Amino acid sequence: MDDFVLNKLMEWGLAELIERFKDEGIDEEILYLLDDPEIDSLIPRVGHRAKFKNKLKLLKEEKNTTTNQETVDSSAQCDFHMQFKQEHKGPGYSPQCQQKPEEAVDLDLDLPSTSNTSDKEGKRKLDLQGESSRRQPQTKKPRHDTIPGSYREKIILYDVKNIMRWVDERIPKQDNKKLNSFLKTKISKLETDKREMVGVFGKTGAGKSSLINAVIGRKNLLPSGGISACTSVMIKVEANMQRKYEADIEFITKEVWNDELWSLFNFLEDNDTDEKLSALYGEEWKNKKPENLMDYKYFKEIPEFLHSRRKTLTCESAEELSAKLVKYTRTGSKGGKGENIKRWYWPLVKCVTIRVPSNDLLQHVTLVDLPGNGDRNKSRDEMWKEVVGSCSTVWIVTDINRAAAETEPWEILERTCSLMGNGGQCQKIHFICTKSDVIEDLDDHSSDEVRALIFKRNMQAKEEVKKEFNKLNQVKKHFSDDCFEVFTVSSKEFLKQKHLNPDDTEIPKLQEFLKDLNDCHSETLNHVSGAYGILSLIQGARRTEVVSQKREVCTILEDKMRQELEKVRKPMEEAYKAFEKCLSEGVEQSKPSCQQALSSIYPSEVSGSGFHRTLKCVVQHNGTYTPKKGKQINLNVDLASRLTDSIDEEFKKTFPNERKYGPFNGVINNFSLDTERLIQKHGNVELQLIFLKTEEEKMKTKLNKITRERKKTIYSSLTTTIEEAMKECYQKAADFKGKDSLKNMRDTIEKHVHDSKNIMFQQAKNEMLNQLRDLKEHVLDTLEKTMQKSIELSLKTDGDTIPDVTVELAEVKKCYDELKGSPDEEMSLIWPEADSPGPAAALRP
Repeated sequence: MDDFVLNKLMEWGLAELIERFKDEGIDEEILYLLDDPEIDSLIPRVGHRAKFKNKLKLLKEEKNTTTNQETVDSSAQCDFHMQFKQEHKGPGYSPQCQQKPEEAVDLDLDLPSTSNTSDKEGKRKLDLQGESSRRQPQTKKPRHDTIPGSYREKIILYDVKNIMRWVDERIPKQDNKKLNSFLKTKISKLETDKREMVGVFGKTGAGKSSLINAVIGRKNLLPSGGISACTSVMIKVEANMQRKYEADIEFITKEVWNDELWSLFNFLEDNDTDEKLSALYGEEWKNKKPENLMDYKYFKEIPEFLHSRRKTLTCESAEELSAKLVKYTRTGSKGGKGENIKRWYWPLVKCVTIRVPSNDLLQHVTLVDLPGNGDRNKSRDEMWKEVVGSCSTVWIVTDINRAAAETEPWEILERTCSLMGNGGQCQKIHFICTKSDVIEDLDDHSSDEVRALIFKRNMQAKEEVKKEFNKLNQVKKHFSDDCFEVFTVSSKEFLKQKHLNPDDTEIPKLQEFLKDLNDCHSETLNHVSGAYGILSLIQGARRTEVVSQKREVCTILEDKMRQELEKVRKPMEEAYKAFEKCLSEGVEQSKPSCQQALSSIYPSEVSGSGFHRTLKCVVQHNGTYTPKKGKQINLNVDLASRLTDSIDEEFKKTFPNERKYGPFNGVINNFSLDTERLIQKHGNVELQLIFLKTEEEKMKTKLNKITRERKKTIYSSLTTTIEEAMKECYQKAADFKGKDSLKNMRDTIEKHVHDSKNIMFQQAKNEMLNQLRDLKEHVLDTLEKTMQKSIELSLKTDGDTIPDVTVELAEVKKCYDELKGSPDEEMSLIWPEADSPGPAAALRP
């Protein structure tokens, strides 16, 4: 889906359809080709379909009647809150330069008018026009102090995207192909970062839903109490640009459910099986065969499931959306909110994404309510692992009354620490004790007494929790004490404010943490910085009178780059050698410890017949089994444990999750061509150096992101290699049936491990080292080739045929300075006087 379709759907008030259109790849060309049958298939809801057809009909009529000559009424009111105005219309202006309102985004804000531009400012802007009068019309911006920060960022982002689209159209394709192609590629690759993810763990009844509701200020968004949360469904909570509440429901595929039905029928004595099948089918499943349970009649209310599409719910209020979501995210009950629901669809749901309007705390943050134990279903379990590994922060939620003694939260932490730590990117673990205001006879005390009692109990709980954390040696291999923080919160008291001040509930502390996550996020800044660099290069390339200085600076930069690459290479090679030594020790420790690792295939508290079913499930799922309650069995992890233990400390040091240090010991972040110093000495090529500086920062950000993702694969490679080596024996063991099948399965596994141990662990070591070497070479190769190409094209190539972007550069620099918090923000609105240093001098014709 392109920006044209995206903006049209937002303009028409049909944001609910964005994901559907994105999934189907609807771009501007396809939009005009849609006919009634295709629209009927694409949009299931009658209201949305009728509205869309009417809007599309009007759009097609408008396109057919549009002429090459357009008259713009500058006094007309725009249908959008953001108004686009032609500010630089000059003699060379062409009608095609005029952007239409669809290039803006409807932010649902009543933005103030800013038409009263001072004569002085207007005169200075006119002075800039010259040759640059043939420009894209600039976005008319509202007063900064009247707009919330998140919406101001959106305005800046869309404004800069608009400018860069216009610049891209004006770069000729034929002349100076090498430079022009490079510029067009750079513009097309201006990207934004992903959102920060905060994972929320905790058993049913711990207060997760109430906590999330309180933190984001939506009391009735997630249902709490009365109906139990489903243990399988993952719920993401994000911000929404629109004023409505939305939920996207992603289902598992019907093929996956069909396979799961057969698996469930093999474990009919399992309580989890009964719960799943009864939720969806009532009592009917007990008299049916698995194939009969795929009949269409069971899914009439959710045709999206049968067609592998997402179901979208749109509501005016949090309460309305919560009521509609119950059957997809909660388990049934005999009373309360769910007593009239006949079918509960949570067994089919993979993930639910809830979008909340007008919420700055969720601007760049996604809160994820996570199941604590993964899932038997492979697709849900893979998504669970991916999300857990992508969380930058994790909240472990439990009732304060048994915070330190409760086993489940600590089990969750131990079970997921490797996924979040060395195998993930988690920087903070927040242990959140809920219901801190629950004290008997609270109303019999004065407010001061209540606060004193709660404070004393909370301090005691925090100390006990910290002591318990210090006992978790396995967790502390991945996380230091600095990463761990305890909160004692009261969600209900925060909303009621009956006995305590809001700060005493500690909800504001969590809100402040989310605010900091948003503030440090660089989505818009990265895009604007990249645009600023590209425009600097374009304008600098137009200057042909500084050839000798370009050559001098080019030589300096190439020498500097060789030195910097060596600074990157050496620590990476040292890290490789350290891992090689650790893994060699791990291989030798793994061989004699195999028998201990195999202890999980023997029954402990479970009866022989009961364990037979469990082991059968283990081998059918390539060595893993996730029960609804209790500890997960993962034979592959157990076999690889000595290898992972051998490298855990070195891995945490080499790939720290704390981003201020950066991956690979920070060597990527330390790479620098020192362009700022060169700018002071070589002002005539300042614009090219500005481009190189932004390119360098962009490249380091990209490589840090790649390294964070690749390090997860590198860490997990030890286990995945073991799993691959064990796959043949799992398949063989799964085929045993009847008498002695439990013994035969165990004997098969033991024999395979014994015969393979001299090869299997060495293979795991080699695979990890190969991936480390590949990452090192990728980082060095990317740094060298990207920066070398940027140096050559910015300092060895002239661009006398590319357009003048004086005004665009000034506009984007203004946005860049605003986002960076420039102290000279007001001055950045206008270029300095003629004798002032800086970019203005280089830009002046």
